[in-house]
Amino acid sequence: MWFLVVLLGVLAGLLALAYVRARRAHARALEERGWLLERERATAAQSAVDAERARIAHDLHDIVSHNVSVMVIQTGAARQVLATEPDQAEAALLAVEAAGRDTMAELRHLLGLLAPKASGEEDDALSPQPSLTRLTELIDRIAFAGLPVEVRISGDPCPLPAGVDATAYRIIQEALTNALKHGDGVKAEVAVRYSSHALRVEVLNSGPSVLTGGRPPAPEGDGRGLLGLKQRVAVYGGQLDARRRIGGGFRVRAKLPLERP
Repeated sequence: MWFLVVLLGVLAGLLALAYVRARRAHARALEERGWLLERERATAAQSAVDAERARIAHDLHDIVSHNVSVMVIQTGAARQVLATEPDQAEAALLAVEAAGRDTMAELRHLLGLLAPKASGEEDDALSPQPSLTRLTELIDRIAFAGLPVEVRISGDPCPLPAGVDATAYRIIQEALTNALKHGDGVKAEVAVRYSSHALRVEVLNSGPSVLTGGRPPAPEGDGRGLLGLKQRVAVYGGQLDARRRIGGGFRVRAKLPLERP
């Protein structure tokens, strides 16, 4: 009998020890899991911050690069004809003023998105989002800066998702701005093709021919514009291709899928 009592006591002690060890292991597992979850939350938060910083950087580039390029070109043109053709100089300076106002309006819009009103409602006075509905204004501004632009729109224009619409506009804006700065100034072509499944955008500009030994001017800046466009397009599951044309100039082509209704 005493042997059974001792055996039961030993078994009870072993069970108690096993229980304590199991509780400790469980506590360690919970602590480790909590640490992992905290690290995942911190990583996700940092990724969100990085993505937002990249978006703001791309937006600032799109806003400033285009308008400042137009302002620089128009200012140079005004300076050249100021003494001989004051009317043309005045027109160029008016274009500079308009580009400056556009820059201020778009920057106010961006700042308004970053710091919304306390009620959570956006200010109606903020400039509208970039959209293909504003394409004519963009083309006129580029043409007045000295680069003729031919536009072709095919398919049945339809309402586009806001993100796709803004991305398509930014693609055309960036490509035309680069053509204005680095092309030969002869002509640029813009094609917008609507279909039921996708929106296609293509921008061509003329320039020195690779076959004839012409050396295109080295691009300025750090390439943030095209990189930002590729990232924008990728968000919507699209594709963007930008390359020099063998016959001279540059081509930017993008396909943006459209969600089915």
